[in-house]
This record gives sequence, C-alpha cells and structure tokens, in this order.
Amino acid sequence: MDGTETGWGRPAEPAPRWRALLGRARHGSQTTDEPDDEHETPAAEPRMAPGSPPLPSRPVNPLERRPFNPLDQPPRPGPEQRPVNPLDRRPVNPLDRRSARLEQRAAEAHRAAEANRAAEAQRAAEAQRPIERPLNPLDTRRPSRLPEGFQGRAEAEQPHSFFNPPNRSGPQGPPPRVPGDPGYPPARAAASVGSAQVMPAPTAPPAPTSPAPARIEWRQARPEQDVDRAIQVLRRKVGKPRVLAFANPKGGVHKTTATVLAAATIGSVRGRGVLAWDDNELRGTLGLRAGSARHARTIRHLISDLMQIENMHGETLLGELDDYLRHASDGSYDVLAGEENPRFAQRLDASTVHRVMELLRRTHDVICVDTGNNVESVNWQTVMKAADQLVITTVPREDAAFTADWMLDLLNETGMDELVANAVTLISCPSPGKLPLLDDLTKHFATRTRGVAVVPYDPALEVGSSIEYTDLQPETRAAWMRAAALMIEPFAE
Repeated sequence: MDGTETGWGRPAEPAPRWRALLGRARHGSQTTDEPDDEHETPAAEPRMAPGSPPLPSRPVNPLERRPFNPLDQPPRPGPEQRPVNPLDRRPVNPLDRRSARLEQRAAEAHRAAEANRAAEAQRAAEAQRPIERPLNPLDTRRPSRLPEGFQGRAEAEQPHSFFNPPNRSGPQGPPPRVPGDPGYPPARAAASVGSAQVMPAPTAPPAPTSPAPARIEWRQARPEQDVDRAIQVLRRKVGKPRVLAFANPKGGVHKTTATVLAAATIGSVRGRGVLAWDDNELRGTLGLRAGSARHARTIRHLISDLMQIENMHGETLLGELDDYLRHASDGSYDVLAGEENPRFAQRLDASTVHRVMELLRRTHDVICVDTGNNVESVNWQTVMKAADQLVITTVPREDAAFTADWMLDLLNETGMDELVANAVTLISCPSPGKLPLLDDLTKHFATRTRGVAVVPYDPALEVGSSIEYTDLQPETRAAWMRAAALMIEPFAE
C-alpha cells in the first residue's frame, strides 16, 4: 500500500491544511508522540464485510500521527515550562524584586538597631564613669565660661554697671600645690552623709580667690561626727560681715524657705548677729513665714528714716534699728520684711539698696538675702554684686534646674565667673521618697559650682505657714547644719 489508498482500495482523503495549523497552534510543539511499544498497543482496525460502505476516516494531525480530537486541550505548562531568565537561568518570578526590597529594608533596619544598641551601651558606659573630684574646692577654679574675646577684658577697667562690673578679685593667696610637692593631700571622696550630699567641683586650673583659700579635707564620717564638724565651722569667726544671696529666677524653688532655714541654722549655733532680708521687688512672703509679728514695719519704713539711722552708732544704732526688724521665736535671727505694695519697687534703686546693705553690715555678721525672681531689677543686680556667697536654690525638676543653669550663664557673661565658681547649689526635696532627677542634677551642678548640698523633705514645711526650726525632724536639722557649714566654710577663720 503506497499511502494513496485505504485498506479497502479507496483513495485516502487528505487532511485539510487548516486542521494541521490548528493542531500546531494548540500543541505548540513540533515533537511527535510515538507509541510506547512496551506499554501501548495500537488498536486494531475494525474488519468489515465486503460490499458494506466504508467508515468515514477521522482527520489526522500529521505532526503527532494520531487521530485529531478537537476537544483535546493543550497541556498547561508546568513549573519547568515557565519562561526562563537567560541571565540567571532560572524561572522568572515577578515577586522576586519585591522580596529583594523587603529583605534589603529588613537588613537596613537590623543594622540601625545594632547601631542604636551600640550607642546606648556607650552612653551607659560614659554615665557610669566616675566624675573627677578636685583635691581642694577652694584652691581650684573652673575654666571661665566667658565668650571668646571677653576674657582679655575681664581684668581691664570697665564702666561701672551690671553688665560691666568692676574687678572683684581680692588679695591673692599662696600658690596652690601640685602632685609631688611635700604635704600634697591625697585624693578625697565626696562627703555624703544621711540625706545631705556635698560634692566638690571637678579639677580646674587654679586661680586666686577671695577670701584666701583654706585647706579642706573631705572624708567619710559618721553622721554625729559630721554634724559636730559643721557646728565647729559655724562657730568660727567670719572675718567681716558676709552676705549670702539665695537666687533662682524660677518661682517655687524654696528660695524663701532656704533663706529662713539658713538664717535659723546659723543663728541657732552663733546665737546672734544673723539676719534674713526679703529683697523681693514684688510682694515677698519671708516676713510672713519668719519672725514674730510684733509690728508691721517693713523695709519701706526703714528707708523713710534711713538718713537718720545711718548717723547713729553703737548701742544707739542697735536699739533704733531693732524697731524696724522682726525676731524669730527663739531669738536666734532677725528679719527685715519686704514691702507688700508693688509700687514700692520703684524706690529700690542701686544707691538705696547699697545703703541698706552697709547699714546691716554694721549690726550683723551674716546676712541671708532672698533675691526675688527678676534678674533685670536693680535691687537684684545690686545684691549680686555685693554678695560674698551665692546659693543657688532648686528642686529636682527640669524647669527649675534649667532656670538655675541659665542664671549661672548670665552671671558668667556679666563678669561674675568668680562668684559662680565659688557658689553652692542647694537642692530641696519637695516630696518624700526617691526622686528620679535628684542624682542627675547633683552630678550636673557639681561640675558648675563649688559644692552641692541636698536637704530632705520635711512634713513641717508642707503647709507653707510659719517656719519654726525646732519643728523640723532631726534628720532635716542635721542636713541643714551640713548645708549651712558648706556656705560659711570658705570664710571661717
């Protein structure tokens, strides 16, 4: 049989061309499927009786040599039949780029987290690093914080004003000793007893201070010994009358309380010669919280008779001035109350405040001044220029500490860097328990001032009424004794 005839002698009907094209398009392959001789056996052609009409032949796909079935569907491409990327010879996945971006972002986030952990570990290590303490807080000076170009003019003659004050430097003391010299003291730790902590300022280049420096040894001691040492310091002579200025422009930082309790503590040891002065230009409360109300005279009445009182001397002066002062219940200190009328602030010019200060120096050894809140007022600036000891009062709060820090910068910029370097920071605890910012603020102000004293909370001060030193708890009185000794110690002979 030559392929042109069927088995029955009839010519074969050729497959239309469109069938071949249709099959080729459906199958998408030019390979032929040969029957597997081992597993498949071609079906035998049916036999028909002679003379019967022939069966219609099915169209045959010449590409695969098997009967064409129009219902057959082309096989779906499997995973191995997906388009291949010629660059990496693997199936192309449209989600691969998105996965790569996600992996890149995850890697960047991981690196950022590692960097943050390393930075936090470094900050923690720096926070735990011990702060260097000075060998003697009175022999050392912190570097000046004056602006560039101002230091060269600090000692030059300037116009007499608050922003260009005269030279405050006093007589130079003996040159400080350095490590290796005979008698050089060993390193000392900060004194911290009970509720009060005294931390000297860090090491800085030495400079002359006023008064003459004295050698102080800071060491750990029992509370009883520490209080006894503070009492001995407060009993010493102070050379000349000293002015302690309690300052912080922020309100509610215990300026009035600190002024009264410092005067009460020093007066309880010295017995006399201590005065608390309310120099607030507005209505101050020191006269209400301290001293007996035996009369209603204030600084306004004293200024009205100031010229007459200035010409008195001795016992006559003491007797006449006593009529304008109030006294503590135990007689340990006197009080010069502020004026309640705010219009009176216009009369407190620099000359008047200076005259009152000189009059009080003639009758008292220690004058504690509540300076008020306005750093631009003339009386505030006059007291700062006349002060021998600056006491910065604050509480463990960010706003109070920030204002105190700003005030120190202001005093440094106006040429009072010596007053700032020898200042004392007094931190009062307004509530019981451990306060979160207490340790951080103690360390911070220890780097800016000569020393830091912490006084604890006392329920007797909670009501805001009259302050009685004898009503305080023993721990509070001991803490105030150490704080007052820290203020007076540079002047003690």
